[in-house]
Amino acid sequence: MGFTGAAAVAGATTSAATGALMGLALGDALGFPTEFDDVPAILAKCGPWRRMALPDPALVTDDTQMTLALGRGLRTALEHGEPGPRSLVRPVRDEYVAWWRSPDNDRAPGATCLRACELLSDPDRPWAEAGRIGSKGCGANMRVAPVGLVPGLSPQQRSGAAQLQSALTHGHPTALAASDLTAYAVRALADGAPPAGLPALLRAYAHEQRTVYREDWLGDLWRQAQDPSATAFITRGWDDCLGALDRLDAALAAPDPEADPCLATGAGWIAEEALATGLLCFLLFPDEPLTALRRAACSSGDSDSIACLTGAFAGAWWGAGAWPEDWTARIEYRDELLALGEAWDVRDAGEHGGHADA
Repeated sequence: MGFTGAAAVAGATTSAATGALMGLALGDALGFPTEFDDVPAILAKCGPWRRMALPDPALVTDDTQMTLALGRGLRTALEHGEPGPRSLVRPVRDEYVAWWRSPDNDRAPGATCLRACELLSDPDRPWAEAGRIGSKGCGANMRVAPVGLVPGLSPQQRSGAAQLQSALTHGHPTALAASDLTAYAVRALADGAPPAGLPALLRAYAHEQRTVYREDWLGDLWRQAQDPSATAFITRGWDDCLGALDRLDAALAAPDPEADPCLATGAGWIAEEALATGLLCFLLFPDEPLTALRRAACSSGDSDSIACLTGAFAGAWWGAGAWPEDWTARIEYRDELLALGEAWDVRDAGEHGGHADA
């Protein structure tokens, strides 16, 4: 990907992974107390949305916990050479199950993730029998940012890895496509794609991938659904994502920063809506990362997941400097987030010379 532009000024080319991981955790923590509330209730609780304060302690939810689980799984897979479906499934599966068993898994996790991880805990069960083929919940893509951030993957490997990590819990074709598209957005921003052009870039990618079923990564997963072919199965998912991009384009054509973003692009409980609404909040305030996070957290839908994705996008674009030190100093899992992000940033800079035209 050969993007150039403001990312070089923003610093995202040298600290995109750190910025994105820290941003998603901050968004998660900011949106945690507001999830399940409508906007009037949030305003009554938090005051004016543009001045929302980070909670103290700044605790995160399963969104960040599962992001870190995926990040650890990717790191383990890469330690054993070229990433592929065989090298990725076992470490990511193990990390998801470890998260499911953890005593810290007490942050209102989604039912789909819980049930799928319970099934994955049986080592004799094929992974494709664990993922919920009918679920396209945002648990699929709230955690996918590491796939967009880890250095050294080809576009095909990123696509396959994004879809496979989703399929372990959420097998619906829209969950697969939205996870792929979310990881692609994170990577594009990290590589310097200008935010203003991002929706068109995502639309072009969705059309390009619309009939591509990643059989080498997914096997015959599609046969669990009712579609007549693998192509019909995956096309259904990409068409849902294209519909979400239509709603995003409409919202950006008549922007209303003071309105609940969920009214324009959806409440975010499902994967394609979480992507669209997370993007909307970022693109309404591309030069104001904290304002974007606050807008996402002050929303009537799945506020923590929406803000988590908004933070990943803003952090991938602006880098670690997007976030004030007094916020990052007290975010839960700070040390692990920094260690993972900094390791990937160093490797990315080594591979690409730290310039936006990576």
